[in-house]
Amino acid sequence: FPLAIIFFLLVFHPHSFSWIKGCALSVSEGSACINANAQSCGECIQVAATCGWCTDENFLNQGQSKSARCDDIESLKSKNCTEAKIESPHGSIKIDKNKSVTNRKKDVAEKLKPEQITQIQPQKLTLTLRSGEPQTFSLKFKRAEDYPIDLYYLMDLSFSMKDDLENVKNLGTDLMREMQEITSDFRIGFGSFVEKTVMPYISTTPARLINPCTGNQNCTSPFSYKNVLKLTDKGDEFNRLVSQQQISGNLDSPEGGFDAIMQVAVCEDQIGWRNVTRLLVFSTDAGFHFAGDGKLGGIVLPNDGKCHLEDNMYTMSHYYDYPSIAHLVQKLSDHNIQTIFAVTEEFQPVYKELKNLIPKSAVGTLSSNSSNVIKLIIDAYNSLSSEVILENSRLPEGVSITYKSICKNGVVGTGENGRKCSNISIGDEVSFEISVEAQKCPSHGKPETIKIKPLGFTEEVEIVLKFICECECSKGGEANSEKCHEGNGTFECGACKCNEGRIGHLCECSKDDVRTEDLDANCRKDNGTDICSNNGDCVCGTCECKKRDNPNEIYSGKFCECDNFSCDRSNNQLCGGHGRCECKVCICDANYTGSACDCSLDTSTCLAKNGQICNGRGDCECGVCKCTKPKFQGPTCEICPTCPGVCTEHKDCVQCLAFEAGEKKDTCKQNCSDYLLIKVKDRDKLPQPTDQSFPLSHCKERDANDCWFYFTYAIRNNTKEVYVVETLECPAGPDIIPIVAGVVAGIVLIGLALLLIWKLLMIIHDRREFAKFEKEKMNAKWDTGENPIYKSAVTTVVNPKYEGK
Repeated sequence: FPLAIIFFLLVFHPHSFSWIKGCALSVSEGSACINANAQSCGECIQVAATCGWCTDENFLNQGQSKSARCDDIESLKSKNCTEAKIESPHGSIKIDKNKSVTNRKKDVAEKLKPEQITQIQPQKLTLTLRSGEPQTFSLKFKRAEDYPIDLYYLMDLSFSMKDDLENVKNLGTDLMREMQEITSDFRIGFGSFVEKTVMPYISTTPARLINPCTGNQNCTSPFSYKNVLKLTDKGDEFNRLVSQQQISGNLDSPEGGFDAIMQVAVCEDQIGWRNVTRLLVFSTDAGFHFAGDGKLGGIVLPNDGKCHLEDNMYTMSHYYDYPSIAHLVQKLSDHNIQTIFAVTEEFQPVYKELKNLIPKSAVGTLSSNSSNVIKLIIDAYNSLSSEVILENSRLPEGVSITYKSICKNGVVGTGENGRKCSNISIGDEVSFEISVEAQKCPSHGKPETIKIKPLGFTEEVEIVLKFICECECSKGGEANSEKCHEGNGTFECGACKCNEGRIGHLCECSKDDVRTEDLDANCRKDNGTDICSNNGDCVCGTCECKKRDNPNEIYSGKFCECDNFSCDRSNNQLCGGHGRCECKVCICDANYTGSACDCSLDTSTCLAKNGQICNGRGDCECGVCKCTKPKFQGPTCEICPTCPGVCTEHKDCVQCLAFEAGEKKDTCKQNCSDYLLIKVKDRDKLPQPTDQSFPLSHCKERDANDCWFYFTYAIRNNTKEVYVVETLECPAGPDIIPIVAGVVAGIVLIGLALLLIWKLLMIIHDRREFAKFEKEKMNAKWDTGENPIYKSAVTTVVNPKYEGK
């Protein structure tokens, strides 16, 4: 049923989602505190940051376990534990060292030492952490102008780099001059490498060990790594020593550059690294060997990551394998070295993949003779220095850290992007919000130290982590207290913390006695079979009631036979919202009765306008009128939908609501606001009396324009419900065109009829005259021989000359 209610709210009231979510979160947090079954204040505060422990000695009710003292703060307050009695310590942040970042200008006379320059603030903090409660602090980073730079140039001196060596011989003074635009404190060093001095990497014949090159080429003996020049600010010294270098040779294509990088990183004193920006330029035209390749030469010992320079030469290349990429990444990071790979076009893809594995590294395309090396170095340095990436040391178990960056132009980064900012120019200031959270106390409980630093920089932030593992009230605990059954526990924070092997509210039992039949008998009500009414556990002959997911629902009683949530409900509210549930029975508030306190004894809601209860036509039951005569309705039995005059009474409101017309048109909102109007298209859609469980009136009314409108009127749930046909039924007006057409047609037809009559009369007259003629003709007595006026049509002429011959 509760799930159905939640579904209804989500479907029909979407805005209730936030309310449901808040309730769920509240219940889940409270449940976490309760379900942890904490037996002491120290255990309680490690469950979640919202948990508190009630130190009031009289807080628990009969049947409640000691762990009921641990709950979320608001729940404890609602259970009458005062705020002063709630133990819930919070973490804190203390800044121990907060030296401001340096605003340094290159053109000022005063020059600061590297250790006097500050680019990150603060430098040291102490965080006091409580489990589940993150502590957030801000860290500021600003690139200082004229910051010192150490650059070490590590060059492949295999035979294929012969022409490159010629161009590098003047690199010292040229690079020194170019770097003056960036910093006034610049130092440069030089080292070279070839390969491990064992087969099959080089030829070990005596002659090839002296000169590994073929033909008339004069080459120096092969070597693994040689530190030619310690970091110095003398560019001409660099040129002089590099000019004395000779090319060497080896057999295979990959070179032993990783051995050289490892020695450059770990031999800080021999190289002369300062705590400033450290750049390592790795110049080659070939690939590289890495961990495991040493087996080809019979070398199986992993690289130990230590310095093995004697007389500036790496002496253990034949003994230790090449370092792995991960090993190099660790050492370069530990020593704050930023690597620039200056390689030829052919090996760009390989070293770009390597760059993705080594933080704060860059790859530049080296021309075939290294003529562009200075531009390559400056471009790579600008690229590396324009990005700051934070990294932290290993975190203690159970501690997590998150970063949020606020970079240039207000750009915000979170997640992995929260660790870094890009496109930073000299003098730009960026900040980071760093949150540290402990999920549990360390087993030893001692402070831990972690460090955060920007990659490639020597400066770092030291963070001391202290953990809140016990409550303040535990410091005043009374060991072997008489309150804890003959001194079998320490009384602290309002409860007994039992000694090893003892249990119970007052540590009154030994663990060995917990499940004996004699003790269980004390937990059965009326000698029944159910222990603690199946709602609790029998501990030391005393019932400790179970806890429910909802912290507000509680089992109680000597045998856990009572609860405060199984009472009858009304309107989905326990005891109808008008009482409290005690031991499964509703204790109703004043003026309410019934098993669910849903029956009001107040009769004021049943009074009709005439002062009678239910208008004399019903009975008042639980504050609601039950009408005894079916035709009467409404909260006080005053409404009669089927009585005469109902249609006329409601005509004006229906007319103004549906058609915005009628006598109440101007006062419609004031006088007719209690109607529920529903429009239908035609009369067939109106509700029928046989379809309804309540009286219904069908109405037909005429408006001022002699138009009829149809509606139904009924009272449902104390609401005036009206269905109305949305179109008026008005008498049709005269149609001119048919009338004119009819008149014209009538005139034409009458004319045709008159003509036909005249014609008919003429035909009758003619026929009569003809008949009369025929009759007279039949009665005539003369013929043609007796006609006196008859003349023959024949004329006879006699020829006088005719003699009759």
